[in-house]
Amino acid sequence: MEQKKILAIKDFIESAEKSVKNAKKLLLEVLKENWVELNDIVLDTSWLTDYKSDDNKIIEWVFTWEEMLWADWFKYPVPANYASKSKLVQWDKLKLTIDPIWKMLYKQISPIEREHKVWLIVKENWKYQVVSEWKTYSLLTAAVTHFKWEIWDSITIILPSWKEATFAAIEAVIPKNLKKD
Repeated sequence: MEQKKILAIKDFIESAEKSVKNAKKLLLEVLKENWVELNDIVLDTSWLTDYKSDDNKIIEWVFTWEEMLWADWFKYPVPANYASKSKLVQWDKLKLTIDPIWKMLYKQISPIEREHKVWLIVKENWKYQVVSEWKTYSLLTAAVTHFKWEIWDSITIILPSWKEATFAAIEAVIPKNLKKD
């Protein structure tokens, strides 16, 4: 019986090692395709933890856009309505509490330093984006529809102030009657 458990554990470890190797290879391919140097992206997640509190499992995460990245590099989806209403920004630190019946509670515990900008909203290939200063940032569809936008509306977006981002959170849509001409 113990030998079967040992062999199963060995198989799990070998499978995990292959998955990590394949994930690293895929990451390098994606970075190369997008002209991004690995040194430009800091993916250090070693400072994230998980622990138990009563019967709940608590995991600390980094918000990447539509998901959370944990120290083991696993990604888990974040409800779009929570991300948009909470105005989550890429690299915010979150806490996920999972109770014994798998009810999940998300909480932002350490927001990254932010900056605000006013840009125009566009739709490209069925994706909502903001474009300005030669950069394009994706937007969560839930956030766009929540604010009842129109193409070419000016919006205030929130970005990390000291890290590169591919996603922007929407702070607000600027009403047309309040715009300066």
